[in-house]
Amino acid sequence: MRQLLVLNGPNLNLLGKREPQLYGATTLADLEALCTRTAARHGLRADCRQSNREYELIDWIHEARDQHAAIVINAGAYSHTSIAILDALNAFDGPVIEVHITNIHRREPFRHHSHVSARADALIAGAGVQGYAFAIERVASLLDGTAI
Repeated sequence: MRQLLVLNGPNLNLLGKREPQLYGATTLADLEALCTRTAARHGLRADCRQSNREYELIDWIHEARDQHAAIVINAGAYSHTSIAILDALNAFDGPVIEVHITNIHRREPFRHHSHVSARADALIAGAGVQGYAFAIERVASLLDGTAI
């Protein structure tokens, strides 16, 4: 079974508690369950990880080169600041889908630019946690050659 790495960056461990008016009531555990179910429907295994530490996200991206077919990533605030995460993603050969729960283009101006987008094969923003399911659907179509 092909593995998909689902990476969540800083503060996403607080889903369901932090700014529910923006991020909703879904917890990280709920989100990971959604990703696991969606991936399984496509014959994929979702390996879900979250860290507030930039270096840990980078290490996991490096490991993904040998262990995962694709990456779905919500780098959180690091999306807007981390060239190091972009460099790590550039060393990964499989599909990369960037996800943001909120529409970053309707928020503060500093959130409008994402370094991750420079590598991402697709960007899904503003679809809530359902964006992760959309991202996994896209990964599945890219991996099985049915993407249009």
